Amino acid sequence: MNMNQVTLPAFNVAESVVFYKKLGLIQIVDSEHYARFECPDGDATFSIHLADASEIGGNSSTYFEHQELDALCERLKNGGMQFSQMPRDQNWLWREAWLHDPSGNAICLYWAGENRKNPPWRVKT
Repeated sequence: MNMNQVTLPAFNVAESVVFYKKLGLIQIVDSEHYARFECPDGDATFSIHLADASEIGGNSSTYFEHQELDALCERLKNGGMQFSQMPRDQNWLWREAWLHDPSGNAICLYWAGENRKNPPWRVKT
């Protein structure tokens, strides 16, 4: 099994498209109610769909990994994006930065390298 995509709700699809393109995602589908993106690395896709207030505000977080995390975040900040946390080392061996998209969805930009799938506490199979 392979994960195909994650879809998040958006109040304003056009505004959200601008946000995700600034993050570096490549738009591959465009409509008034839906947009889909390819990640520049890997095979996963990401999408947003037009939603009402009842669909927004859940407790999910979407993670995008980038090896040059600090440089990416600095470039995004200089471009006007607001971060709730700039890159910081975490005790689970990841470096994370946090921000929210225009609809309030939590987005984590991070770098974990080998520790993403193989931390020291990985379950032995």
